[in-house]
Amino acid sequence: MPAALRIELFPRDLGRALAFYVDVLGFELVQDDRGLANPYAGVRRDAVRIGLLASPNAIGDRRPPLGVEIVIEVDDVAAERERVAASGVGLVDDLQRRAWGLTDFRLLDPDGHFLRITDRAAAHEPAASEGEPS
Repeated sequence: MPAALRIELFPRDLGRALAFYVDVLGFELVQDDRGLANPYAGVRRDAVRIGLLASPNAIGDRRPPLGVEIVIEVDDVAAERERVAASGVGLVDDLQRRAWGLTDFRLLDPDGHFLRITDRAAAHEPAASEGEPS
């Protein structure tokens, strides 16, 4: 059975985070439980699913001891960069070809989560263990 990955984020402002993932990155709202005691929204784009839980009590031990990079692979990284730039969101690193052969750009979400938007690795490109950061 194939594996899948979903991530959960705990934004300070659920509405702001939701607007970023939907309006800037093109995710679709697929679960809207903002009216509950622990407000939650689920967004999806293709096979990527991100849960946004606005509950200060939910963080607890889930806070990472070091930084985290969320990598989203897309078919047209240049078009993604143009959409993000048009939204007015600043980039940490602009579009560039990396030493491991992929092209990406980097930005922060409203809560400071580091995002790398990258093109898809071709079958012949080196795996992450062969030079691409994970």
